Amino acid sequence: MTLEECKLKTIEHINLVRKYIRFFTDKLTDRGEKHDASKLTEDELPYFAEHTDKLNEIEYGSEEYKAELEALKPALEHHYASNTHHPEHFQNGIEDMTLWDIVEMFCDWKASTKRQRAGNILKSIDINAERFNIEPQLKQILINTAKMMEDYE
Repeated sequence: MTLEECKLKTIEHINLVRKYIRFFTDKLTDRGEKHDASKLTEDELPYFAEHTDKLNEIEYGSEEYKAELEALKPALEHHYASNTHHPEHFQNGIEDMTLWDIVEMFCDWKASTKRQRAGNILKSIDINAERFNIEPQLKQILINTAKMMEDYE
């Protein structure tokens, strides 16, 4: 292969990677635009209006938090069925999710910690890793990402 042929093949590869990244980010942007739209429906909104403030005041993962989730159960069942960024949407949880689902899930967790009085993304990752049986490798990737986002903020 000549230098010119190598250069052309490399440019072709770079352009293909760019195309795939654009596809990936376009899908993420679209998901961001539609994120949690089901919470604005009559199936969910009344429940979230009643319980969101309470959830934000109590510790994530606590027994009190779990009791609030139980009170939200009808809305949560609808919400999980409508939104693939929740492991509960899938029969096999995290295992059935796509990268798009996982990225949106992570961003949802991160944003949720900002609403909670004692929100902490690293603690949320620990709790959710156990709750959803997240493998250590993926858990570490989520931790690495959370730490990198701290620099952003």
